Amino acid sequence: MSDGSEGGSDDMGDNESFASVDDLDEEGRTHMLELSKLAEKDPEFYKYLQENDRELLDFEPDGADEDVVIEEDADDERMPEDKAPILTKEVLRRWQKALLEQRSLRALRRLLIAFRAAAHMNEEDQDLAWTIDSPSIYNKLVTTTLKYTPIILDHHCPCKTLPNGKLKGPTQTPKWKTLQKLVLSYFYNAVHLISQLSDTEMLRMVVSESSKLVPYVMNSRKAVKVYLKACLDLWSSAEDGVRIAAFLAIRKLASATDASVMDLVLKNTYLTLVRSCKSTSVHTLPSINLMKNSASELYCMDHAAAYQHAFGYIRQLAVHLRNSMKVKSKEAYKQVYNWQYVHCVDFWAIVLARACDKQAQVERNSKESELKALIYPLVQVSLGAMKLIRNSRSFPFHFHIIRSLLHLTQHTRTYVPLVPYLLPILASTMTSSSKPKASTLRHFDFETNIRAPQQYLRTRVYNEGLAEEASYLLTEYLASGPVHGSIAFPEIVMPLVMMLKKTIKGAKASSWKAKEAGIAKTLVERIEESAQSAEQKRKGVVFTPSRMTEVEAWENNVKLDETPLGRYARVQRKAREKRRKLVERAREGEDEILED
Repeated sequence: MSDGSEGGSDDMGDNESFASVDDLDEEGRTHMLELSKLAEKDPEFYKYLQENDRELLDFEPDGADEDVVIEEDADDERMPEDKAPILTKEVLRRWQKALLEQRSLRALRRLLIAFRAAAHMNEEDQDLAWTIDSPSIYNKLVTTTLKYTPIILDHHCPCKTLPNGKLKGPTQTPKWKTLQKLVLSYFYNAVHLISQLSDTEMLRMVVSESSKLVPYVMNSRKAVKVYLKACLDLWSSAEDGVRIAAFLAIRKLASATDASVMDLVLKNTYLTLVRSCKSTSVHTLPSINLMKNSASELYCMDHAAAYQHAFGYIRQLAVHLRNSMKVKSKEAYKQVYNWQYVHCVDFWAIVLARACDKQAQVERNSKESELKALIYPLVQVSLGAMKLIRNSRSFPFHFHIIRSLLHLTQHTRTYVPLVPYLLPILASTMTSSSKPKASTLRHFDFETNIRAPQQYLRTRVYNEGLAEEASYLLTEYLASGPVHGSIAFPEIVMPLVMMLKKTIKGAKASSWKAKEAGIAKTLVERIEESAQSAEQKRKGVVFTPSRMTEVEAWENNVKLDETPLGRYARVQRKAREKRRKLVERAREGEDEILED
């Protein structure tokens, strides 16, 4: 990959630059297409023509456009050198016809020179070849350039998609060597335009269409870096539609055959994600979740390449944890008890869950992912973070880590012992010796907090919230495959049931613990029903625990959603989702009554 020094080519004199491109048009021949085939070959482009340039689909193949280009050359020569000509709709239309009918590279060169004028039109120090004095012409020029250029380049210098999904740039033919600098100049202008636009729809289109040029600029390291930075900036801050378009462009960069580009994409994507989640609120959380989910897709494109990055970044989390455990100071604890740490743990849980999912493994012909080896260190780091501080104020942080591990265990069927971290939280709501304070505080949001504010401590609303959240997560955990799907489920839950019953019995003496005790009692009843159901199914078993093949077959036949605990978990999910929607509507200012 070159160093990208060719990036300065877009500063050359416009009409003189890339003039050799005109010589590539084949004299006496046209690239006339049957428009019926255009609809089949590129339906998206054909639809665009139908909606925006329908008259171009009704042309007569009379060869008139060859004269059009010659006339334009003559027109340009008559223009005063000190004044750029005004771009008109008629000129733009002639270029469009030449591009569509003949696949004219001469028309493409002129179009891209005009596009450069549009991209830099607000810069006084630029010597531009065209003057654009109409917003409608500006929009038409930008749209035409973005839509037509990939079609013309694909005709003259097609790229390939390899069987593994990687993109291979055009073959090094004499034609491509001549076009290369022109394409690179256009690409830089498109990236510059991205930084100038504020209209969301136009921005989305520029990002989406410019991504089609990615295979053509892979040999320029500078172009790749500039484009990646522009897309990552949009991915982390723009509207959702633009974010998604930017992500798809980043994904196309990652599809390059050059492994160094994949490394560049993975590293910068993760660092952008970390910077973006430094603070989290109810308004930013959806965007952060979108970033985590989309970034996880990039890391699952090439598991071997992702392993090196994942190993280093998970190790970085472990180093922060070790430093906090050694120093044991308020400042040291902040290295772990912060939003970035929480989101990083969650991100890697999402990546590993996606890469090591049982269904995904089946699709890979039962081949294990290279990333599977990182499940154990991530779990150890996560459990260690929860052990660092164990007090009521830090329980929201614990819930975030537990949710991440729960997601991991549900998808990979990896057993992670979460009961020792959830049971103390649930029990603490029923064993307090002092009565919680009544308050008028709103319901505590465990989704957007990692630390309880001082005013919530020892209040009824916080105590009840802890009981509900801990009970829900326990339900989800016990209803998951690694736990409820185990043939030893009755034995696994027996100690938990005994401890909860003992705690509930002690809470009966205090009437103010009734709600928390009721939540725990309902959970115990569902656990016991599921345990009894599992025992009933085991009565017909004739094999011993040592015969793992039969054990696994029995476990694979367990229908988790049909168990008492599975049905209870489903009801809990629906109730929480309903409440979440009500809260969102209330935040948006709608008149909704929140029921307890």
